[in-house]
Amino acid sequence: MAIASCECKGGSILLFPCSGGSNVGQIANAAAVELTKQKQGKMYCLAGVAAHIAGMVDSAAGADYRVVIDGCPVGCGRKAFEHLGVKVDKVVVVTELGIQKTHDFVWSKDELERVMGATARRAG
Repeated sequence: MAIASCECKGGSILLFPCSGGSNVGQIANAAAVELTKQKQGKMYCLAGVAAHIAGMVDSAAGADYRVVIDGCPVGCGRKAFEHLGVKVDKVVVVTELGIQKTHDFVWSKDELERVMGATARRAG
């Protein structure tokens, strides 16, 4: 499932998870953490990019490949990039993977692996 190494320089793959207030936001976040640990990309701060913090926006714009992992169809991550005019190479929406949005912050290993797999497939 390897998609590439990430050093936030040449060859970088940055992962921008939703991290929202629901199970699907937290699954997006957990998937980005695990993919970073596996050196499948590097988790990066979506909030900093959305807040227009210059260095973070520059790093996002300078990455070779940007993957937004949105929890639901509201698409906060995707919209933050659109607002900035920074290209997103791939968008994964957790609810489009058959995972229902709830506010109980509970998810299964299978659901996490489903999001990780979809992210890796769509990033490569």
